[in-house]
Amino acid sequence: MAGKKVSDTLVKELTEEVKKWGYMKQTGVSLRQMMNFGSHFSSKNLLISAQFLHKELPIRIARRALELEDLPYGLSSKLGVVKVRELYLDSFHELRSYPEIKDKNGELKFTQMVKMIKVKHNNVVPMMALGVKQLKKERPQFDHEDLRGIHQFLDRFYMSRIGIRMLIGQHVALHDPNPLPNRVGYIHTKMSPLEVARDASEDARGICLREYGSAPEVKIYGDPDFTFPYVPTHLHMMVFELVKNSVRAVQERFMDSDNVAPPIRIIVAGGLEDVTIKICDEGGGIPRSGLPKLFTYLYSTTKNPLDEDFTTTDVTVPCTMAGYGHGIPLTRLYARYFGGDLQIISMEGYGTDAYLHLSRLGDKEEPLP
Repeated sequence: MAGKKVSDTLVKELTEEVKKWGYMKQTGVSLRQMMNFGSHFSSKNLLISAQFLHKELPIRIARRALELEDLPYGLSSKLGVVKVRELYLDSFHELRSYPEIKDKNGELKFTQMVKMIKVKHNNVVPMMALGVKQLKKERPQFDHEDLRGIHQFLDRFYMSRIGIRMLIGQHVALHDPNPLPNRVGYIHTKMSPLEVARDASEDARGICLREYGSAPEVKIYGDPDFTFPYVPTHLHMMVFELVKNSVRAVQERFMDSDNVAPPIRIIVAGGLEDVTIKICDEGGGIPRSGLPKLFTYLYSTTKNPLDEDFTTTDVTVPCTMAGYGHGIPLTRLYARYFGGDLQIISMEGYGTDAYLHLSRLGDKEEPLP
C-alpha cells in the first residue's frame, strides 16, 4: 500500500506541474533570429541556447499534454493518442528533472538528452493518425464538418510539434564540428529552391516507379542561381508531398491510355517578400466538393496504409504513395511555420495547381498555438 501511495503522490505532483507549465507563456522565434544567433558560434551561445530550451520545451510539451487529455469524441482514449500523451509526459518529466545548465559539460549532456527526446518522438504523426483512423472507423457517419474541433486541435498539435523539432534540431545541429558551407544548424543561408525541388521530385518519382513501374516526368523552371535562407528539410518535405500527389494522379489517369503521360511542371519564382513554388499537373483535378476536405486530417483519396496491426512501437512506418490523410494539411503547416502558406486550385477534368508560398524575409515569428 505504501508503494501505491508514493506512486499516486508522484503522479499527482507531475499532473500539477504539467498544469502549471502548460499555462506559462511560450516564446516564439523567427528563422532570421535563429540564423543570426547561430552564425555567431561560441560555447557561450550554445549555453544560452540550451538554457532557453530547458525552459521553453517543457512549456510547449506541457500544453500539448494537457490538450491530449481532453479531446472530443473519445479521441483521447484511442491507443495511439494514449501512447503519444505518455511520450509527452515522459519527455516533460525528463526536461523538468534536468538540473540548471551552468557549464559546457551540463550543456553537452542536455543536448544528448533532447536529441534522444526528438528520436523518441519520431513516430508521433503515424501514432496520432492511427488514433484518428480508429475514431473515423467507429463513427463513419461523421464528416469533416462534424469533426472541426479535432481538426483544429490537430493543426495546433502538429504546428507545435514542428516548432519543438525545429528548436531541438537547430540546437543539436549547431554542435556539428564540420558544418556544410552556408549552413547555420538546420538553416541553409543560400538554399537553391530549384535544387531542393529537383531532389524532392526525384524521391517522389522513385516511389511512383516502385508502385506502378513507371512515373511521369517532372520539369522544373526558374533561375538556377536564385537562393534564399530557408530550412532545406522543410522544403523537401513540402515539395515531395505535393509532387507525390501529382505524379500519382497523372500516373493513374494515363496508366491505361495510349497517350504519353504529360509532365508535372514546377515553376519557382522569387519575389521581394515571397518565394512561390507552383506545382501543376494534368491528373484530372479534384471535384470542387472535395477541395475543403484536402486540408482536413480525415480525408484521403487512397487506402490508408495504417491498420490495427501497426504497432505504436514500430521503428519505421510504411513509406507509400499516399493514405494517411495527413500529407496536405501538414504541408500547409510547414509552410505557415515560417510565415508562408499553401493554396490549391483545381480544374476538375483537367488537373491541379498547388501554390507554395514561402517568406523570403524570414522575419515572421513561429505561429505558436
